[in-house]
Amino acid sequence: MAEHLEDLARSFARDLRASGKAERTIVIYLQSVRFFGDWLQERGEPKTLDSLTKANLADWFGDLAAKKENAASTVLTRFRGMRRFVRWLIAEGEISSSPMANLEQPKPPEKPVPVFSDADITALIKAAGGTDFFGRRNEAIVRTFIDCGVRISELAGMQMEDVDFDHDVIHVVGKGRRSRAVPFGAKTARALDRYIRARRQHKHAHLPGLWLSQRGSYSADGIDELLRSLARKAGLSDVHAHRFRHSFAHRWLASGGQERDLMRLAGWRSSEMLERYGASAADQRAREAHKRMGLGDQL
Repeated sequence: MAEHLEDLARSFARDLRASGKAERTIVIYLQSVRFFGDWLQERGEPKTLDSLTKANLADWFGDLAAKKENAASTVLTRFRGMRRFVRWLIAEGEISSSPMANLEQPKPPEKPVPVFSDADITALIKAAGGTDFFGRRNEAIVRTFIDCGVRISELAGMQMEDVDFDHDVIHVVGKGRRSRAVPFGAKTARALDRYIRARRQHKHAHLPGLWLSQRGSYSADGIDELLRSLARKAGLSDVHAHRFRHSFAHRWLASGGQERDLMRLAGWRSSEMLERYGASAADQRAREAHKRMGLGDQL
């Protein structure tokens, strides 16, 4: 009897956790397996290992790409998730060869992520601010995103003990369970201090997680929804945690910050990520260089 994909996915998840993968990364990988299984079910095929064929995978990726609501990056995410799952199946001896062999990886068009303008940031801080618990929490979250450029999973995982006001840094755990200290400025320190003082009166103040909601510690999904809510209040669209991260990288490089310093602050080990996140700043620097040189005006 062929192994069921859902059973294998659970074992896959245990292996990912044992390898130190971040929980959000695990969720994204498992989504690929689950969505592929759902697609098989819609076609009347069994959600088993026998259905994990090259033809089925190619058809699934094609169907994903054909849907207008799916960005090219979404198809690439599903491709990478299934590729990781297939590699695990081979390593575990569940299959002997890869059904993804010779399947071409989707290539989303290179398009710099739009960054926040100063006016956007001001509007978000204004929308977040307030003197009650929620206002102080929301402003502290927005300022931490803007000032520190952390991932949403890193922000959601912050603990009370991670905030160090003596050195003005927050200790975060990034991808691969790698920890680093991210610095923050005076206004973020003030916002954090105000929030932490208000937090002491919260009914869940005993919890170790830094960010609290009415139900307990804030999850990454909860923070994502908060950002969307603040965006609507500020009259902005397409507001998400990664846009804060891109904006952080853009502002750092546009202000003359060193690329290697940015890599350390952002928790990147590959210069590929630096190029992706620094694309907007690179375009701006190129335009400014063109103005300074004035080549056309010399003729």
